[in-house]
Formats: sequence, C-alpha cells, structure tokens
Amino acid sequence: MLKTAGLLLFAAIATYAIHALGQLRADARAALTAVGSSSSNGTSFAWFYDSGDRTVFVCRIGQGPAEPLDCKAKASLP
Repeated sequence: MLKTAGLLLFAAIATYAIHALGQLRADARAALTAVGSSSSNGTSFAWFYDSGDRTVFVCRIGQGPAEPLDCKAKASLP
C-alpha cells in the first residue's frame, strides 16, 4: 500500500514537472512575433519583435544557397 502511494505521488510530481517544462518552452516560442516581411532585388527581409526584451530583429536572406540567413541586426525599443 505504501509503495503504491509513493509510486502515485512520484508519477504526479513527474507529470507536473513535464507539464511545467512544456509551458516554459511554449512561453519562449511565443515571445517572438513576426511583424512583417518584404523583398527587394532578390533579397528578402523579415522583422520579428521579442516582447521579453522589447527588441526588434531584422533577418535577411539572399538568393541561392550560397547566402545564409542573417539575423544579427537588432534594435532595442525604449
């Protein structure tokens, strides 16, 4: 009886821990919001807003596989 109760308590704590970890990951993904996108002369741009840091990121990608995705540009909002 005691082993069964201990096992059920352990299962409940483990289930809660997995749920809490999933919520943390969901919050991290939800913090980044796509603002818009555009393209000019074969180069595409996309803007993302991070509500946690109040920062705007600009990502750029050119034509072809030779030009990698570049998301280094950012600006902090007041």
